[in-house]
Amino acid sequence: MGFGVLAGTRAPVRVWTDPYRVEAQAARQLRNIGGLPWVHGVAVMPDVHFGKGATVGSVIAMRQAVSPAAVGVDIGCGMSAVRTSLTAADLPDDLAGLRRAIEEAIPVGFAQRDEPVNPRRIRGLEQRGWDDFWQRFTGLDRKVAQLETRARRQLGTLGGGNHFIEVCLEQGGADTGRVWLMLHSGSRNIGKELAERHMAVARRLPHNADLPDRDLAVFLTGTPEMDAYRRDLWWAQEYARRNRAIMLAVLTNLVRDRFPQVSYDEPISCHHNYVAEERYDGVDVLVTRKGAIRAGTGDLGIIPGSMGTGSYIVRGKGNEAAYCSASHGAGRRMSRAQAKRTYSTDDLAAQTSGVECRKDAGVVDEIPGAYKDITEVMAQQQDLVEVVAHLKQVVCVKG
Repeated sequence: MGFGVLAGTRAPVRVWTDPYRVEAQAARQLRNIGGLPWVHGVAVMPDVHFGKGATVGSVIAMRQAVSPAAVGVDIGCGMSAVRTSLTAADLPDDLAGLRRAIEEAIPVGFAQRDEPVNPRRIRGLEQRGWDDFWQRFTGLDRKVAQLETRARRQLGTLGGGNHFIEVCLEQGGADTGRVWLMLHSGSRNIGKELAERHMAVARRLPHNADLPDRDLAVFLTGTPEMDAYRRDLWWAQEYARRNRAIMLAVLTNLVRDRFPQVSYDEPISCHHNYVAEERYDGVDVLVTRKGAIRAGTGDLGIIPGSMGTGSYIVRGKGNEAAYCSASHGAGRRMSRAQAKRTYSTDDLAAQTSGVECRKDAGVVDEIPGAYKDITEVMAQQQDLVEVVAHLKQVVCVKG
C-alpha cells in the first residue's frame, strides 16, 4: 500500500493508512502539526492514534526547530531483541518457572533496584562509556539533580504500561520454532521528568504564543532553550539504550544459566520515541519519531503487536516519502480506560491463551483487543519494510 494525503495542511502530511479512518482527535492533531511554519513534512504510520501533544505514530521533519511533545515523555523508548540457538523443543512444557525467574531478575512496574547496577558485574554487557555517561548527569537540567540516585536504581528495570519482556518463537520458514528474546522499555522516570520540564519551558516561549495547540510548542535552533533540550535529550536517549542493554544482558545470562548450550546472534535495538538529525530533499531537518522506528535501507527494526498476537523483525526499504520510517507497533484502538470498561479478565485469558503471562485485572488494559490488528498494520507498510521474521510469544512479562 502507498500513502494517502491529509487535506488542508501547509506542509505535506502523508498517511500510510486510510486518512478517513484516522480518529478525529488524531486528525486534528496532524492538521495542527502540518500547519506549523517550521514543519518540512509529516509521515503518519499505520499504527497512528491520538497522543498527548503530538500524535502517536507520527514522523515530523522540522527545519531549525523541534517540538519536545513530538518525542513524547518516554524519551528513547524502544525495543531490543536477539535470536538464540534454542528451539521450541528445548523449552519446558511449563513455562511458569521461566517467567518467574525473569520477574525476579529484572524489576518491573514501579519497582527499582535496591542498589544501582554495576555494569562491570554483568557478563556480556558493553563496558565502554559508563563513567562519562554518569558524569554528564551533572550537566542536565538542575531541577533533576536530586533524581540521580533514583535514575541509577531504575537503570536496568522494565517499567509498566505497555513495556514487556518476551520469549518468542519464530513462525514459518526454515527457522520455525527458533527462540527469540525481546523487550520493550525506555528512559524510565528520569526521561519523563526531563521531557515534562522542557515541554513546560517551550510552552512559555513567545514564538509559541499563537499556536493552535500549545503542546506543540517548539524550540528554535541557536537558542539556549534548544541547546539545553538537545543536551538532555541526547543523554536520555542514551539512558534508554543502556537501560535496554542491561536488561537484555541480564536476560541472556539468565537463559544461558538454564540452557548452557545456548548461543546468540547479534542483538537488534531501535528507539521509537526520539530525535535524529537527517537530510531529505536537500534540506537538513530534525526528525522526531513518536511511535515510529527508523527504516532506512537495510536497517533492522522490531515491530511488536500485543501480548497475544506476536511481533515482526523487519528490514527497512529506505522510503524517503516516509522519512525512512515505519510503525512502532500495532497501535492502540482504544484508551486504557475504555479497555478496562470493555473487557474482563476472562476476555484477557481467552485472548492470551497459550501465553505464560499475567491474566489479572491489572493488565486488562493491555489486552490484545485494545490494539489494532498487527497483520493489517504490516500490510499497510509493505513499501516501508520487508518482514525478516514473524514471532509469536510464549512468555510475556509485564509490570
